[in-house]
Amino acid sequence: MKEVLWNRNYIAVCTANFLLFFAFYLLLPMLPLYLRDTFCADKQLIGIILSGYTITALLIRPFGGFIVDSFPRKRVLLICYFLFFIFFAGYIVAGTILLFAIIRSMHGFAFGAVTVANSTMAIDVLPSSRRNEGIGYYGVSNNLAMAIGPSISMYLYDHHIDANVIFTISLVAAAIGLLCNASVKAPAKEQVKGRQPISLDRFVLTNATPEALMVIFFSFSYGILSTYLAIYGKDEVGIEGGSGLFFTLLAIGLISARIFSAQWVKRGQLTRNIGAGMIITIIGFSLFTFWRDITGFYLSALVLGAGYGAMCPSFQAVFINLAHNNRRGTANSTYLTSWDLGLGVGVLIGGAIAEQWSYHTAYIIAVAVCIIGALTFFNHTATHFNKNKLR
Repeated sequence: MKEVLWNRNYIAVCTANFLLFFAFYLLLPMLPLYLRDTFCADKQLIGIILSGYTITALLIRPFGGFIVDSFPRKRVLLICYFLFFIFFAGYIVAGTILLFAIIRSMHGFAFGAVTVANSTMAIDVLPSSRRNEGIGYYGVSNNLAMAIGPSISMYLYDHHIDANVIFTISLVAAAIGLLCNASVKAPAKEQVKGRQPISLDRFVLTNATPEALMVIFFSFSYGILSTYLAIYGKDEVGIEGGSGLFFTLLAIGLISARIFSAQWVKRGQLTRNIGAGMIITIIGFSLFTFWRDITGFYLSALVLGAGYGAMCPSFQAVFINLAHNNRRGTANSTYLTSWDLGLGVGVLIGGAIAEQWSYHTAYIIAVAVCIIGALTFFNHTATHFNKNKLR
């Protein structure tokens, strides 16, 4: 009998994940504008402040995986989710740019930990025969949040709704997500006999280093894309208030790709999915960078969404397939750490390049990095995974 994919626990975890990323994406496109308009921050300072969130998330990831693998996962998940929720209140009371930067950076610790804990719980409640498929659909909740969050955020911000209202909406969404996770009945975790020695592979999935490098290449480019999109669209392409629609089209592409590629993922054709996604992503970045009008701007969103939608769930499944069952948290944290590392470097370097030259130059570099990543994947990384996968 075919095991049920959409069980009650899986639905609750996916809902909590949607609300987590909805709260996150609600702030993402408006924060550069908020910092510029409220605190008169320049491009490079905006990049430094926003990269702090990603850098702290990156720092906590390996420890998050270790903690998730070492302690009761539901308890860890609820503590991390509560911290993620409560930091949204800090944005409301931050009256100076220094205080805002501190709160934003501290929030990154909570985000890094909760995303590891939540995705590991999702894997735990999935039936083993449908795990690769379930990982793909779990990512759809991220994409729905990406479609809805930025659109609502930019609509409110463009209509001069106070930023504290947007911060409050994120706070409420995170609170509801916390309640969803509280309802999950977590399965008993496999007990590891004997005291396990502390070593590097308890924190990082060391045998997935080539795969982690590929994630870094493509998240670097995505960090530049997503963080500076609103300012780039206004200042260099001449599109006023267009980032909300861009993120909606991006999410449509992401969701469509995940659905259409689900059968490839289900059959374990992960490298095929990733390779196709890389090619599509390079096409999307090329459209975005070199077709500088409203048509190229919005068409690239669909293409980029399709590319990342094909790649991301397959990459996460790759890390899971390279790890033993008692290292699922470590596998997840390594994948997410790689993503955050590339994202943070992209935000930081993208802001510095834009300050020195232009955002258009930063996006040209994003295209080049994706091309280098794809060539490395086809020449080395795909073979490495097929030789070392455990299932």
